[in-house]
Amino acid sequence: MSKKQFTHISKDGNPQMVNVSEKKITLRRARAQAIIDVGDEILDKIENNELITKKGPVFQTAIIAGVMGGKKTADLIPFCHPLGLEDCQIKIHVQNRKIVIETETVVTAKTGVEMEALTAASVAALTVYDMCKALSHNIVIQEIKLMAKSGGKKDFKRI
Repeated sequence: MSKKQFTHISKDGNPQMVNVSEKKITLRRARAQAIIDVGDEILDKIENNELITKKGPVFQTAIIAGVMGGKKTADLIPFCHPLGLEDCQIKIHVQNRKIVIETETVVTAKTGVEMEALTAASVAALTVYDMCKALSHNIVIQEIKLMAKSGGKKDFKRI
């Protein structure tokens, strides 16, 4: 049985970019999710459309920031291949008294877009935090996780 190795570490232990030149171009999709607990006071203001900051409405501004973050992933994550995203969609809603950010990224390329989906979710969540922190610093970004990916050698779907 062969040992799995980290792809971004060479055999001699140095960091490296993964060579994708021999891979086939395929349609690749990824979905990610972030969950934020802003507390009841802030959530009530958001749900009643009372929280419009100097930077704009919270959810709409977070959507714009998330798309921008997804497009800049290769500038933020070392060795991440630069991809020309063909689509980046972000939806934000409230569920079980928490803010749920859902992202989906799409590209036709030799490498996947899960980092772009995760970065979009992360930047959108950080934007919600930034815009709401004037009311409370007791905001918790509880989790950011990959929900699904397809189009590479292995598909993944979180159950």
